[in-house]
Order: sequence, then structure tokens, then C-alpha cells
Amino acid sequence: MSKPLGYYTNYTPGEETLLATLQDNYGAAFEKISKREKLVILSVLASHIGCQLEGDCRAEIFTVAKQITEQLTIADQAGIMEAIIGQIRWGQNFVVSGEPPMEQ
Repeated sequence: MSKPLGYYTNYTPGEETLLATLQDNYGAAFEKISKREKLVILSVLASHIGCQLEGDCRAEIFTVAKQITEQLTIADQAGIMEAIIGQIRWGQNFVVSGEPPMEQ
């Protein structure tokens, strides 16, 4: 994260919120959190958000995920993560089985 937390969230400097505490403890750009720790947080957040959505995941997606982890470089895997995060964040997702897109 090269930009400060407020760029990505609703954090406003001076507020006393969890976002303020995170920034105080780990830096405005999470520079005090290791790459491994950031991936753990990302994994937990992805699981939590995924559990909030209705519907099931197509079985083929697990195969695709396995192929990605086995056949692509770490850099390409990280690129896919970035692309998916952008699509989730800004609502550019394919609707499966009549499911409405995730609300922002």
C-alpha cells in the first residue's frame, strides 16, 4: 500500500476509530506490517466478506484457483489478487445465478 489508509477507506485524520488505531500502530501505509502478515489479513477479510454473500461457488473455480497457485509465478498471482480486489471493490463482477452485485 503506497498511499495512506485514508485513500482506500473512509478514514479521516483526527477521528478516534479502529482505522485511526491501525494507522497509529502500523503506519499510514501499513509499512510496519510484513508482507506475510498482510496476506493473512487479506485472507481473513476475503473469507469474511465471502461468507456475507449469498450463493455458492462454482466447482470449477476451485480448479482454476489450484491451477493459478501451481502454474503462475508469485508476481502473477499477486497481480490476479490486485485485479480481483479492484473488481470486487468497484463492482465489476459477473453476476452468477441472478445474484445481485455486491453493494459498496
